[in-house]
Amino acid sequence: MESRVTALPKLFIGIDIHKRSWKIHCSTDLFAGKSFTMPPEPEKLREYVQKHFPDHEVSTAYEAGCCGYAAHRSFVNFGWRSLVVNPADIQRKGKERYTKTDRIDAQLISRELKDGRLESIIVPDIEREELRSLFRRRNELVKDFRRVKSVIKMQLLYYGVKVPPEFDNDHWSHDFRHWVDSQKFVFGTARECMASKLRNFRFIDKELRDVSSQLRAYCRKHFKQDFYLLRSIPGIGGIVAVGIIAELGDLRRFSSLKHLAGYVGLAPSIYQSGVNSKSMGMNPRCHRLIRSYFVEAAWQAIRTDPVMQAYYRQHLGKDVKKIIVKVAHKLLSRTLAVIKTKTPYEIGVIS
Repeated sequence: MESRVTALPKLFIGIDIHKRSWKIHCSTDLFAGKSFTMPPEPEKLREYVQKHFPDHEVSTAYEAGCCGYAAHRSFVNFGWRSLVVNPADIQRKGKERYTKTDRIDAQLISRELKDGRLESIIVPDIEREELRSLFRRRNELVKDFRRVKSVIKMQLLYYGVKVPPEFDNDHWSHDFRHWVDSQKFVFGTARECMASKLRNFRFIDKELRDVSSQLRAYCRKHFKQDFYLLRSIPGIGGIVAVGIIAELGDLRRFSSLKHLAGYVGLAPSIYQSGVNSKSMGMNPRCHRLIRSYFVEAAWQAIRTDPVMQAYYRQHLGKDVKKIIVKVAHKLLSRTLAVIKTKTPYEIGVIS
């Protein structure tokens, strides 16, 4: 009887990606495979696969990191199955937890891929990835802005210049800026030092305003519906709405609130053994920035929405931080509903 091949043989490629080289480990469904180093070029890997494994169904995986998603998109264009995985999802056994090399990392990725234990993170499309880059640039400017303000106030304190009480706060009004400009020093070097720091402050201030305006304008044009739906939610302004769109993507991709809450980090960690069970607090695996946005928005929601305020008061007597996290979780649920139903948020009424 003539035998026929009913399925293509499978090739599993684990890649430890670095800037100057890739460590590759290839294995198939029949043998453990081999490791080698190659230049960081997807085309080179394609040529190797076509030469040594011409009739195989190819699956690749590598860890998410500084090299982004360019390699993943190339692999997909080759017709391969490609995964970009969270490094924390790669299981390590015994001594593998205490020994780390590029070769071992590639072997682990290949093994986990072969065993079907890897799950890819969500790879954003190019438009959303570039929007996210601009949004993260804004966050960098915010940190620089806070730093330079602290440096200027520190310099005034060092010189013994006392800030008037009406200006001694986080808000830098135009009057305060003029007051700093008008300070006199004994020698010109101190004046030049302060002037240099003020120029840096004004540059960052202008950059921050310009980038913020560009982000809002882009989302109003390209993500108009979701942008204004998010803006209808208490505590979510233009920049927070941009952040949700850029960092979380389309909220409709989340199948349930549990899925979204786990991604944002508003789901509790639970330890259960036998009849004993206890909550370990918020999950440390989270999107810290978006979680902080929803916690801040929750404080605004309990001031403006009677229903959310009533929910907050139901838990009075507990730790305030735990209560506001509960409110943030409820607000996250309503945010998901707003996007999925395409209905703006409505302030509740207590009957």
